Amino acid sequence: MLLGIDIGTSGSKGVLVDRHGMVAMRAERPHRVSTPRPGWVEHDAERVWWADFVTIARELVAAADGEPLDALAVSGIGPCLLPADGDGNPLRPAILYGVDTRAGIEIAELDAELGAATVLERSGSPLTSQAVGPKLRWLIRHEPRVWADTRMLLMASSFLVHRLTGRYVLDHQSASQCVPMYDLPARTWAWDWAESVAPGLRLPELAWPTEIAGRVTPAAAAVTGLPAGLPVTTGTIDAWAEAAGIGVRAPGDIMLMYGTTMFLTQVLTEPTPHPGLWTTCGTWPGTYTLAAGMATSGAVTDWLRTLTGGDFTDLVDEAAQVPPGSRGLLVLPYFAGERTPLFDPEARGMIAGLTLGHGRPELYRAVLEGIGYGVRHNLEAMTAAGGQATRLVAVGGGTKGGLWTRIVSDITGLPQQLPADTVGAALGDALLAAEAVGLDTAGWNPIIATIEPDPARTASYAHYYRHYRALYESTRATAHFLAAEQHRAAAPPGARR
Repeated sequence: MLLGIDIGTSGSKGVLVDRHGMVAMRAERPHRVSTPRPGWVEHDAERVWWADFVTIARELVAAADGEPLDALAVSGIGPCLLPADGDGNPLRPAILYGVDTRAGIEIAELDAELGAATVLERSGSPLTSQAVGPKLRWLIRHEPRVWADTRMLLMASSFLVHRLTGRYVLDHQSASQCVPMYDLPARTWAWDWAESVAPGLRLPELAWPTEIAGRVTPAAAAVTGLPAGLPVTTGTIDAWAEAAGIGVRAPGDIMLMYGTTMFLTQVLTEPTPHPGLWTTCGTWPGTYTLAAGMATSGAVTDWLRTLTGGDFTDLVDEAAQVPPGSRGLLVLPYFAGERTPLFDPEARGMIAGLTLGHGRPELYRAVLEGIGYGVRHNLEAMTAAGGQATRLVAVGGGTKGGLWTRIVSDITGLPQQLPADTVGAALGDALLAAEAVGLDTAGWNPIIATIEPDPARTASYAHYYRHYRALYESTRATAHFLAAEQHRAAAPPGARR
C-alpha cells in the first residue's frame, strides 16, 4: 500500500492506494488562507499544514488495518516561503505562491540589479509574484528579527519531509521556482545570486520527487501514527504531482487543471524560457516543464453562484441552453489580476456587452467562455515558446458536468482526455511513492473519455477570441486606475502604497 498526502490552498487531501493504483481510502480536511493585508496571502504551517497532515495520516493508517505500507509521498502548494529556525520550526506564517503580491518593489529591484533578460535566460522564468527570491528580500527588509533567526527555507512539501525525517531537502522542480536563486541549465542552485538575495542562508539539498529523502523517525511516528522507518520521498509542488497522477509525463503532454485557479503544465525535453510563462525542472530527471496559471477560474464561477443564489447543477443546465458567445457577452476573468501570460496583478475583471435581456444563464456561460479564452491565450504562448501540444489531459473539479470542458475544447480546437480518477495531487503523490520504491505504475488511472471539439463552434469562437484579446489592451489603463482606487480604499488609515 502507498500513501499520498497533498496540502492545497483551500484543503488537504490524502489517499491510501494499492500497488495497482486503486484507491482504497480517501481523507480530506478543509482550511482557509489568511489575508492579513491587501496583497498578502498566508498559511499557518503548524495549524494548517502539519495539523492537516497528522489528521489525514492517522485516518489513512487506520484504514490500512495493518496492511504493510511501502512508502509515503507528500506535495503542497508552491512555491512558498516558510522561514524556519535551525530545528525547522516556523518563524512566521508561510508566504504563499503567486497570489501573494507583496514583493513588487523587490521584483523591480532585482530586475534592475540582475537584468530581466539575464534572469530569464539563467532561471528560466521572469521575476514575478510567483518567485521566491523577491519575497526573501522583502522578509529581510520588513521583518529583520525574523530574518535574523532564519536558518531554513521551507515549502509545504519540504516542511513535512523535514518534520517526518529530519532531512533538509527540496526537489529540483520546486527549487527551480525560487527565481533567481536556481540555475536552470545547470540544474543546481545559482550560488552567487542566492548569496545576493539571501546572504548567509543555507539552502536545502536538492533531489528529485521520485527519490527517497529519508524515513519516518520514531518521534514523527508517535505523532502521526505512521510506522517508524517508512520511506518518504522528496515531495514536490501539488500541480506537478497532479500531472504525474494523470499520466502527463511524455514530451508534448499538457495537464489542464480545472480548479479554484486554472493551471497548465507541459512536459519538455529542453528548457524553453518565455517571458510570459514559467519554465521549470520537471518531475523526473532529464525533463523540464512549461507552466502557466490563471489567477482565477473556479473562483469566478463560485463568485457568480454565490451572487445569484443558485447551485452549480442549475447553473450548468441553464448555461448549456445558451448558444456559443452567450448572446453577445464577453468576460475578462481577471477578478484577482492575472498571472500568465500577462503577469498583470492590476488587471481586473470585466463583463462587456450587457443588456437588460441578459440573465444568469448567459452570465454563467460567458464566465466559462472567458476562462476558455484565457486557456487558449496560454496555449498559444506555450506554442510560441516552442512547446508543441500533442496531448491535453483535463483534471479537477471543473471537469464534472461536461459543459466547461466542451467549451474549452471548442474554443481551443483541441481534444481533451479525461482520466478515470480526478482525485488530484494526492494520487500523483502515491504514484511517485510507488516509483520511488521500484513498483510498476503502468496502467494507473487510465484515460476513459475524450472530448472532441466542434469545428463549427471553434470557428465561431475565433471571432470572440480576437475581441477578448483586444478588450484587455483597450481597457488596461482603466483597470489599473480602478485597481489603484481599490488598493487605496482597502489600505489601513495612514498607510502608504
